[in-house]
Amino acid sequence: MTIYKAYAKVNIFLKITGMRGDYHEILSRFMRVDNLYDELYFQEKDTNEFKIIGKFSCESTQNTIYKAYKALLEYTKSEDLEKLMQKNSIVVKKNIPAFAGLGGGSSDSATYLKMCNEKLDLNLSDDELASIGLKVGADVPFFIYGYDSANVSGIGEIVEEFKEPLLEFDTYTPEVQISTPKVYKSYRENFYNPINDDEVKYYTSLKSEDALKTKTPKELNDLFAPALKEYKELKQYQKDGYFFSGSGSSFFRTIIRSVKCV
Repeated sequence: MTIYKAYAKVNIFLKITGMRGDYHEILSRFMRVDNLYDELYFQEKDTNEFKIIGKFSCESTQNTIYKAYKALLEYTKSEDLEKLMQKNSIVVKKNIPAFAGLGGGSSDSATYLKMCNEKLDLNLSDDELASIGLKVGADVPFFIYGYDSANVSGIGEIVEEFKEPLLEFDTYTPEVQISTPKVYKSYRENFYNPINDDEVKYYTSLKSEDALKTKTPKELNDLFAPALKEYKELKQYQKDGYFFSGSGSSFFRTIIRSVKCV
C-alpha cells in the first residue's frame, strides 16, 4: 500500500491586485509546510459507490476530493478511473485543520489527482492536472506543481516557482470557522486597496524570510484586517511574532533551530 502526503501551505504574504469579474486577483507567496500533512491511500471496498473514509464535516459529494474525481473524469472520460473508484475507497488521515487557511482541502484534491494519474498511467502533465484542479479550487495548482515556494497570482492559476530555502513553521489554528467568501466580501466593501505595479514587482522578488522579519501581519496579508472585523474573537488568539495565513484562521511563525557549540 502506497501512502501519499498532502502537505499544508502558508501564505507568507497575500496581496490583492484587482478584480476579475466577481473574483479577486491576488499576488501571494505560498510555502509548503513540511511538518504538517494529511495522508492518503486507496483501500479496497465491497460497494460500487464513491467513498471517502476520513474525519470530514461535509457530505462526500461536497468534498474537494470528490469534486476532483468528477473534474478528472470529465477531462479524461476514463473507464479505468470509474472502475478504480468502484473498487476502492480513498482514505484520508486528516492532520491539517479545516477552515484554517492552510490549504488542506486543496492539497488533498491535488494529491488525489496525482495518485490517479500515477496509478492509472493517465500520463497527464502537471499543467493539465493544474487546469483540472483549478475547477476544484484556486489553491489546487500550487499543490499539483509541488514547489517548496512559489509566487501565486491571477485567481490562483498562475504558479511560478520562487527559489529560496524552505522555512520551518510552527502553526496553530483557533477553533474559529472562517468563511473565505465573507472575508473577501468584507475586504471589498471596507478595505479595498489593490497594490500597484511597483508593489507587485517588490513583493514578487521579496524573500520570504525577509518579509517575515520586516513586515507586520496586516502589512503582509490584506485579508487579516477584514477577518478581524468579521470575527472579532480572532484578536484574542493573535500572538507576537505570528502571522495570519490566507483568510484564516491559522497563525504561523518560523522555527529558529539553535546551533549547538561543540
